[in-house]
Parts: sequence; C-alpha cells; structure tokens
Amino acid sequence: MKNFKITLAYDGAKYKGWQKLGGEDAEKTVQGKLEAVLSKCFSRKMEVNGASRTDAGVHAREQVANFKIAKTDMHPREIADYLRHYLPEDIAIKNVQEVDNEFHARFKAKGKTYCYQIWQSDVLDPFQRKYVWYVEQKLNMEMMEMAANGFIGKHDFTTFTNAKSKKNSMERTIEKIEIRKDGALLTIRVTGDGFLHNMVRKMVGMLVSVGLGELGITAIHDSLKAKDRSLNSPLAPAQGLFLEKIQY
Repeated sequence: MKNFKITLAYDGAKYKGWQKLGGEDAEKTVQGKLEAVLSKCFSRKMEVNGASRTDAGVHAREQVANFKIAKTDMHPREIADYLRHYLPEDIAIKNVQEVDNEFHARFKAKGKTYCYQIWQSDVLDPFQRKYVWYVEQKLNMEMMEMAANGFIGKHDFTTFTNAKSKKNSMERTIEKIEIRKDGALLTIRVTGDGFLHNMVRKMVGMLVSVGLGELGITAIHDSLKAKDRSLNSPLAPAQGLFLEKIQY
C-alpha cells in the first residue's frame, strides 16, 4: 500500500466547499473534483482525505490531502502532472509526495492558520472584490486587537459555530491572532489547533462589529462564556477567508 500526500491551492468561489457531496453535487466540491481525476488516473474509485473542510466559497492557499493505493508504478511527479493537466485552473497542485502509511492529512494535523481579508477604502478595487470583505467604514484596529485577546487560549466555541453535533467537543485552542493593515488591505490571521464550522467567519464578524463600535471589547468574552449558539454572532462573508497553512 502506497500513501501519497498532495499539497494544493484553490479558488473556492465556484465550489460548495471542500467536502464531497452526494449525487450530482459531487463534482461541485474540491474533494469531488480531485477524486474524480484521481479515479480516472488509476482506473478505479479513489478517495482522498483533506486536512480542513473549508466552507462553500472559501479559498485555500495551502490545503493538504492524502490518498492510498495498493499498486501503482506512477512516480509522484507523474501523478502531479496528471492532476495539473485534468483539474480545472482554479485548483493548483503544488506538490505530490509519497509519505509514510501512518500519515493522515486531517488526523495528523497539529494546527491550522486561516487568513481573512478586509478591504478598507472609499473605493473597492475591482480586482480584489472576489477575495475580500468590503467594509467602507473605518475600523478601530486598536479596539479589535484588544478584543481579539479574548479568543486566545482554550475555550468552548459553541457561540461561534453552526455545528450542532453534541458528540464532538466544541473546545478549541487559539494560539495567535494577528491584525495588520497594508494600505487598504486589512488582514486578520488566526492560528489554532482546529476550527469548527463557520468559526473563523463568526470570530471575524464579531471583531469587525467591535471595530465599528457596534460592540464593546468585552463582547467576545461574554459570548464565549454564554456557550449559546442562538446568540447569532455576525458571520463574515465567505469570499474573504483563506486556509493558509496546515502544521504537522
């Protein structure tokens, strides 16, 4: 049995997220597209594991996946070339390498970094519009940075997710949050041991509400403490979010 690790990037605008859906929607996801091409390559049904199940419309500068196959003489470079030839242009294969059979893209991940992009200007750059959240009103970065400290550490993020499973823990650890501005582009970079469904977008949504003066800096602390999904914390648009790095 051979195990191959794929490092890829994609523009998520056209896709219903990473995770494969059933029926006719299978190839409307990144995982579905990847599995379809690999199945064609090896003339058998192939399945891949992804490190992060990015939501519909979310992009990835670096996603990691792996797949196993019993017998193949194909070199990783040949697999990469095949994928690059048959995958659409909005999915880019950065690298394919053979790895230890114990490697699993999702379960072996130690941490993940997401980056959210916000455009702060009187005029939206038309070339950025698909990859940012346009917030015309000036944001108070100092207040946002103070509020962001409330996310650091291990917390129950029930208030900040749409995930409804009662079997899985809602606790996650946020290691670092960086908020930076370069010209009109403001980025919020979040690193943690894992993220729940819509978690980063809800975190960003609340930080923006603080930056606009709609919420105070204690709002994050209060929301975490409440552990109440019905509070409906603001949800930032999907197009500004990028999966940036998987740590192993």
